[in-house]
Amino acid sequence: MLRRFALTAAASVAALSAVPATAHASTPPVPPADQLTVTVTGTGGEADGKYKLTCHPTGGTHPNAAEACERLKEVTVWGTDPFAPVPKGAMCTMQYGGPATAHVTGTWQGRPVNATYDRSNGCEIGRWNALVPVLPATSA
Repeated sequence: MLRRFALTAAASVAALSAVPATAHASTPPVPPADQLTVTVTGTGGEADGKYKLTCHPTGGTHPNAAEACERLKEVTVWGTDPFAPVPKGAMCTMQYGGPATAHVTGTWQGRPVNATYDRSNGCEIGRWNALVPVLPATSA
């Protein structure tokens, strides 16, 4: 039995040494940067425009990139979509938050994003406010 163990060990070492070192070394895949395009209209001010936001690393043309990336990090929770629409059938207050609209597209956490925002009722206002400063703070 000892002889069988020694032969198996010797064969294993020989097999491993025959494989080139590069076959074992692999570079882990680099996750793509989180990149979003945020288009805002109807705020009636300087917040209107089209901005690029890159997180991991932070960058782009977004006026508050570092704060926006930090907010996205805060609202990204396992099993939830920080860009999800208001659920169908939700009970929302009938308040109007103004004509501001936003469209967010790109990639977040490796998943595609294509979300629209407005301030047409209490639920939509809350959804918008949950992403400030990704979306601009606005009042109506």
